[in-house]
Formats: sequence, structure tokens, C-alpha cells
Amino acid sequence: MDKSVTRLRRARKTRARIAEQRATRLVVFRSNCHIYAQIIDATGGKVLASASTLESSVRSEIASGGNVQAAVAVGKRIAEKAKSIGIDAVAFDRSGFHYHGRVKALADAARENGLNF
Repeated sequence: MDKSVTRLRRARKTRARIAEQRATRLVVFRSNCHIYAQIIDATGGKVLASASTLESSVRSEIASGGNVQAAVAVGKRIAEKAKSIGIDAVAFDRSGFHYHGRVKALADAARENGLNF
């Protein structure tokens, strides 16, 4: 199987499990140059908060958008935004990416800044 096909298969299984829980989810997407995080409501229809390496506030404190330091900055920013709108517990949706490297760094930074999952 192709790498993208296996990633999407993992993502589909995770999203089905989160949909059964009816939980607000923290979705992560990474590309080679950037990393993105969104908090989506339990129905799956509305983005409540988002953060990425494209934001000027995050971009000013990082050198490159495609490394672990950038992921830590995005994790910190998404946790701050979630707390400001009153969300403190989410389900982590890694979009089929392996829990390693930038995805793990973002999750750990979000946990350290008060997000529970």
C-alpha cells in the first residue's frame, strides 16, 4: 500500500472512534514546511480555534515552520486559544500521522499548557 493510503486509513479509524465519544477534538496536520492545529466541536461541523506556523505571532518566534520548535510553539498557542474559549478537554486526532517527532511535540506542548487529552 501507498504511504498516503495507509495514513488516511489510520485517520479514518481514529475519527470514527472519536465520533463515537462525541468529544471536541484537536486535529493536527503537518506538511513538510508547516504544522497546523484546529479544535473542532463535537458535531464536527465548526472550527472553534486554530493555530499554525503561518500565524504572525508564531512565525515571529520560530526560524522554520517545519521543525520540532515550531510544533511546540503551535501547541502552546492552540492551548492558549482553547483555554480562552473555555475548552480544557479534547480528543487528540493526529490525522493518521505517527505519534512521533513534530506531532508528539505539539501534543506535549498543548498538555503542558493546560489542555487535557
